[in-house]
Amino acid sequence: MQGITVAIVDDDENIRHLVEAYLNKESYHTIGLASAEEAWTLYRSNPPDLWVLDIMLPGMDGYELCRRIRDEAEVPIIMISAKDSEVDKILGLELGSDDYLVKPFSPRELVARVKRQIQRWYRSRLAPLQPSNSEEGLLLGSLRILPEERRAFWEDNELELTFKEFELLHVFARHPNRAFNREELLVMIWGDDYFGSDRAVDHLIKRLRKKCVELPLEAVWGHGYRLRLEEGGEGE
Repeated sequence: MQGITVAIVDDDENIRHLVEAYLNKESYHTIGLASAEEAWTLYRSNPPDLWVLDIMLPGMDGYELCRRIRDEAEVPIIMISAKDSEVDKILGLELGSDDYLVKPFSPRELVARVKRQIQRWYRSRLAPLQPSNSEEGLLLGSLRILPEERRAFWEDNELELTFKEFELLHVFARHPNRAFNREELLVMIWGDDYFGSDRAVDHLIKRLRKKCVELPLEAVWGHGYRLRLEEGGEGE
């Protein structure tokens, strides 16, 4: 796909060159990096559209790099590793990776997974939001959401939210006080083709709470989460 940049972070030069060669054949622009530190510098200056991260890197490992990127952005991340235990895969998914591929792997399979993640990411970005219930958007107590502008405010202070953080807050605001389980939220935010751990929901909730500590987003024991808002208007 022309115009799409994929960063490959692996200290094995042979793997980097092999992966880049296969992705270049599919018209992806690639950037090869040998360390997480180089990758983080790239992220801060000119982030790519998708990351392919090795876990075992010199210095900062792939897990930490994945966590840092995911704390700030929703860009697709595919982790690759010689570690094939279930624990390693779960940890990678819980930290926010979208896919996990065990070495040695088929370059063609990696290319297919890159295509899948790019397509799923664009579908989610282009998915239409429901229209707001007033010209001022959704008003629920101290929370105000402008769906068409993808902006949210708490007591007139704008919240700096990533795409998925906004989508999650919008779901809760449209249904105040309703408890959602993790499976429902996975389908609504990630799509019904997402196969990763439902702990991705917990991680997204944690990030949303961190950005608005006063937001009454609470856990419902044994079920999931709800946004407890008893004042203001009704959801859609």
